[in-house]
Amino acid sequence: MDKIQLLQERKARLEEVSKDIRTQIQTLVDAESFVELSAFSFSKNEFYGEDAVGEGVVTGFATIDGYPFYIVAQNYNVMRGGISKANCDKIVKCLDAAEKNTTPVVYLLSSQGVQIGEGVTVLEGLGKLLMRSTQLKGVVPQYVVVNGDVYGSSAMLAAIADFTFFVEKKSVLAVNSPFVLSAKMGKNLSKEEVGGAKALDKSGIPAFEVQDLDEVKARIIAINDLISVPSVDAELNASMPALNENVTVENLMGIFENPLEVGRLCEPDVKTVLGRIGGISVAAVVFDGGEEGVELNAAKLAKIRNFAEFACCYGLPFLTFANVKGICPCACVNNSLAMKEAAEYLDMLDTIDTAKIAVVYKKAIGLGYSLFASKSVGFDYTCAFANAKIALFDSVQGAQIELNDEKADKAALAERYAEENSDPIHAAKDGYIDAIIQPQFVKQYVIAALQMLER
Repeated sequence: MDKIQLLQERKARLEEVSKDIRTQIQTLVDAESFVELSAFSFSKNEFYGEDAVGEGVVTGFATIDGYPFYIVAQNYNVMRGGISKANCDKIVKCLDAAEKNTTPVVYLLSSQGVQIGEGVTVLEGLGKLLMRSTQLKGVVPQYVVVNGDVYGSSAMLAAIADFTFFVEKKSVLAVNSPFVLSAKMGKNLSKEEVGGAKALDKSGIPAFEVQDLDEVKARIIAINDLISVPSVDAELNASMPALNENVTVENLMGIFENPLEVGRLCEPDVKTVLGRIGGISVAAVVFDGGEEGVELNAAKLAKIRNFAEFACCYGLPFLTFANVKGICPCACVNNSLAMKEAAEYLDMLDTIDTAKIAVVYKKAIGLGYSLFASKSVGFDYTCAFANAKIALFDSVQGAQIELNDEKADKAALAERYAEENSDPIHAAKDGYIDAIIQPQFVKQYVIAALQMLER
């Protein structure tokens, strides 16, 4: 048989069975930029008696907005995206190339689990794949796109990745079948109610919930620009007069140029934000606690620790905008991983060798101050708004304990405590606060600190 004709037939078969996933890839990457790797991999599944065309996964490299990326895309039309040892080996080969060339990876996941018939062999393949992806963490950015059902062990890739995107109304992620999980709960829940982005708001996995792959592409471009592109021109002397009128998170967010909030669904009163301030890329934690301030728990601290780790891995300055009171005073939080997570966060903070800047814009009380504004834990520059509150306790009861004066008039004690102990000037007197500022000038102070510390 003519070899050219045979090649054409094989290629046609491959393209037919993978046309849907190739369309998704083309939506994400620049036109005509995708170059496939290991295209003609065809193993046979003895249980089903079928060829795993392309091993059920398309791998290759392409550009997105002119920047190179490696692509791993599970093909649901081959055995429902079933994972096999050969499938894992093909992905690992792509990840090896990504590490060698220090190039980010985008995964398009759609799989209903492992291919039956391989036994422990496929488990070895999964172990190899998950470890290889873990080894890339902090070396190159990894983006996972959940654009369909992702069940089984490959769901772990979403937990390893730096950013996981859930496409609305299409995405379900579950390490076990959502129908099994629903049955075990004794409920008749839909798969979205078990593994959709909103259902996983305690997992810390969904970084973004998006409308479609076009929005995924736009977010990847924005994140890559923040990580990879050096400082750009920006207005350096802009004031924010709205903050003098009303210190709110909404007004404070004006400090960023085109910010991206990561993990909005998980613990929304702790905002983790990627953006630029004065043209300099930063990773910032903004505590959105209203007038009361944020009380910490294990989930909030885990979210902050993971974000601090990202800042450390990719050399971004780490900023905190504090309105935080410390760990929630309840028994369930006390008997949780909250203290361990706080300890792990401090360990991660110590490894960040870029600028660390704290702004106390409302409250920094007790452990909240120590973790997120203290010079002693490594913050290079700390400033506070003139009307901010920095104190050991946040209540009259706390003042009674601190001042050892239970018989004092509570109203008078509260006033005395506020004036003598929570005014940021008292912290500044001891050199712990570098500047007490008008809120409207916060951007100018932060830019000046970034420019000095990033030199």
